Amino acid sequence: MNLFFIALLPPQDIQDYANQIKQYFADNYASRHAQKSPPHITLQPPFKWANSDVSRLEASVAELAMRKQAVSINLKGFAAFAPSVIYINVLRTPELLNLQADLMAHVEATLGIVDEVGKTHPFAPHMTVAFRDLTRQNFKAAWPEFENRQLHFEFIADKLTLLMHDGRRWNIKSEFALLTD
Repeated sequence: MNLFFIALLPPQDIQDYANQIKQYFADNYASRHAQKSPPHITLQPPFKWANSDVSRLEASVAELAMRKQAVSINLKGFAAFAPSVIYINVLRTPELLNLQADLMAHVEATLGIVDEVGKTHPFAPHMTVAFRDLTRQNFKAAWPEFENRQLHFEFIADKLTLLMHDGRRWNIKSEFALLTD
């Protein structure tokens, strides 16, 4: 069994920017955990899946991607889940919310993958830059620095990305193109 999750990844220039922010948190606030994955917007949180059955997982995600439109993503400013997470804010659009809901329903129906937390908490799209190892004290120091910081990026998310954990970090396993006009 391995751990997997499904996400939207921004273009390389936005990943580079987000990685600079993650490095800033590592250097200044001893928060390095966010560096263990590429910058992303989680659509399907981590789940365990048999290595021997990865082709079925990939086929299911590919099937959904072939009938879903690429979505416009708008990143605006920073936000937080106090007292331990700081993230780049992702605007909640109907297109993004629908893509996420359709993905969750699809993997539950076709693969039996169920996100219990997602059933009780609304989807809050975000791109984490500091979490888990960001102490309460460092959160209190960092948040005033980021809560009013300006940031604005827009991009078209044109593929779903399946990431796999190798025991140390998350790596891209496969990508699935969404429909584009």
